[in-house]
Amino acid sequence: MVLAMGLFSIMDALVKWLGGSYSTVQLVFFRSLFAFVPIAFLIFHGGLGNALRMTDRRGHLIRVAVGILALSAFFYAFANMRLADAVAIGFAAPIFVTALSVPLLGERVGPRRWGAVLLGFAGVMVMLRPGAAVFDPVAVVPLVGVVFYALAAIMVRRLSRTETSAAIVFTFTLSCTLVSGLLLPFFWVTPDAADFALLACVGLVGGLAQITITKAFRLAEVAVIMPFEYSAMIWAALLGFFIWGEVPGNHIWLGVAIVTASGLYILYRETSLGLPRGTARRLQTKR
Repeated sequence: MVLAMGLFSIMDALVKWLGGSYSTVQLVFFRSLFAFVPIAFLIFHGGLGNALRMTDRRGHLIRVAVGILALSAFFYAFANMRLADAVAIGFAAPIFVTALSVPLLGERVGPRRWGAVLLGFAGVMVMLRPGAAVFDPVAVVPLVGVVFYALAAIMVRRLSRTETSAAIVFTFTLSCTLVSGLLLPFFWVTPDAADFALLACVGLVGGLAQITITKAFRLAEVAVIMPFEYSAMIWAALLGFFIWGEVPGNHIWLGVAIVTASGLYILYRETSLGLPRGTARRLQTKR
């Protein structure tokens, strides 16, 4: 899990590095296209038939739409914000998943988890600092991405009842490639050899990260490995500092502490109550 978070952070850093020269559409295209290389091992290991079998096409369509919006929002944020700040705001995903699971999945959320959700929202507000003189409107973009990611996670939770994990991953990656490919002629910038290699690495590293996180959830219980997801903040802070000299402000670290505590408590309550948390939800990532 720590390796997966490190790989995702490297991919995010590559997106930030390339974001000044290439559009979000082009970044999403290369992320999706070259992710097929490592993901193909997962797909063919489970059989191509499992990856192509779909029974809920409408569910897949909704999941693809909100997933692409989430991925695009995060890539735009990585390119235009401090890396650690964007990653920190992304930690709010479990909070939105919990809140939205009530109206969309009919799940019951007790007062303790609602309290954790409200605490998490407070942590997000600490990081965003709305109304402050230094408020950066771009910070709203990853928050929007988190909402779309939460919707995508809920859709995957629903799809996992009838669809295979391979089908969910394959359908999303293929759809991302096709949709961004259709838009690509309007945003295309011809990369030189070095940038082409880095663009390819965005997809390769992202695909490897998906494999490692999948392996993690096969080897251990969710409650054991989920806390290590927050190690992404350490990776992002280190990469941001050594490459761009970025130092997250005190409000970011305070917000991260609040959101992390909220997310871990939500995880604890779901685990102690024995609520279903399919690993398929983790096979698709917001990045």
